[in-house]
Amino acid sequence: MVRITKVHTGGGDLGETSLVDGSRVAKSDARIEIVGTCDEVNALLGNVLMEANRLSDTHADGGQRVTVRRVKDVCSTAIGRLQSELFDLGAELACPPDQLPEFMQLIDQQDSDRLCNEMDAWNEELEPLESFILPTGSAPIAAMHLARTVTRRLERSMVGIKDEMRPLTLQYVNRLSDWIFILTRWVSFRLGEDETYWTPKGKRESGTADMTRRQNANM
Repeated sequence: MVRITKVHTGGGDLGETSLVDGSRVAKSDARIEIVGTCDEVNALLGNVLMEANRLSDTHADGGQRVTVRRVKDVCSTAIGRLQSELFDLGAELACPPDQLPEFMQLIDQQDSDRLCNEMDAWNEELEPLESFILPTGSAPIAAMHLARTVTRRLERSMVGIKDEMRPLTLQYVNRLSDWIFILTRWVSFRLGEDETYWTPKGKRESGTADMTRRQNANM
């Protein structure tokens, strides 16, 4: 069990920090940027959980909304596990692969394959995509889209130093962004929400200037 008695040490006051192996690097170092982005994804998933838990799972008459309850259960279980895995991943990414401590818990192939298995299970309920989906929707859906885009940013950053990390970590993060996307679609489906599709240019509204003027005229 980890025991932390003091957070502020003053060691980073001059813009440097320590990797897991004890080596000192600038806080602008590529590896530190990756670790920070991994932490950002974790925090965004925590926000997804918050928004999912805000969903009311009771009807106005007091009856239970079973579908919402199931969505909350799946999100709580799956994202809760993901947050611990991302914490493990962040610790690993904060260390060169040849300096990983023997006691460190590492993401393994089973963790990565589990993401695919869950995606397959959710996809069984979904219709195939026929257009691009815009990143919008109710609070939990929009939060998931944001988490997905930052996960892609994490992946792009990792590619920059992919020779300095285990290949499995990059595989895991690549699958994770797809996992979040499929989970987002599944939650939308279970909640009965319509997905917002990309509109080709020729079918878009020409603008809101006339709408605004009509509104002003009717005030």
